[in-house]
Amino acid sequence: MHQKLEEKKRVYDAHELFCEMDEIVSRPMIYKVWKSIENYAVPQFRHGYTIGDYYAQAFRDMYGVQYEIIRNATILAEIPAKKTSAEKYILYQGAVNEGRCFETLIPAMKNVDCKLIVCGAGNFFEQAKALIAQYHLEEKIELKGYIEPNQLKEYTLNASIGITLFSNQGNSNYLSMANRFFDYMHFAIPQLCVNFPEYRKVNNQYEIAVLIDNTDSETISVQLNRLLSDTDFYNRLHLNCFDARKEYCWQNEEKKLIHFYKNLS
Repeated sequence: MHQKLEEKKRVYDAHELFCEMDEIVSRPMIYKVWKSIENYAVPQFRHGYTIGDYYAQAFRDMYGVQYEIIRNATILAEIPAKKTSAEKYILYQGAVNEGRCFETLIPAMKNVDCKLIVCGAGNFFEQAKALIAQYHLEEKIELKGYIEPNQLKEYTLNASIGITLFSNQGNSNYLSMANRFFDYMHFAIPQLCVNFPEYRKVNNQYEIAVLIDNTDSETISVQLNRLLSDTDFYNRLHLNCFDARKEYCWQNEEKKLIHFYKNLS
């Protein structure tokens, strides 16, 4: 049985640099345990794919494995009509976790004349609620928690601005390519995003986001207000999304995934 298992081809779907996640790298003893496991396990997986060029380079540098690039891009589909009468709002979708900059995003909203809706939950959810109460922002920030996919699509469709923010602690964040980045793109929503390598590379091709180096509250509020007030700038980013979504879509990525498994077999 052991020999038969040894003969099987193994594939690593590497969505994260696990040991470089904020939750791991910030805890030295936990990091040490997981890193020893990763050092042993990852080289056993000679076949794999990951979400961007920078993750692939990291796996080459650390473990000598050559992984393919399969991005978690959104399915290209027609964009439904927005609810034109709906109130403007800024949207964050995804895990409400440490390392997602809620400790600066929430107080930034004091100086932004717009509502923030947060769809998701995670290990920073209770702290986020406490910060909203601390800054008396209960009327301006809504925490929706986990919602159904169809509801999330509705919230994304009708949002004015998307949020893609990460702290720069651990290479998993710094070299990331978040699903939400593509979701906002596919609904033609300009976004406020960290100036990390994968996002910068896309934005250099198609200007669809405001990239920021500093995620302090003042920078966040200034740039959100720019997107809300500068109509020409906003519309340029909005229109650029239509070109970007044609390249960064699942219809293109699935071809690479099918090709990967055909070659494997």
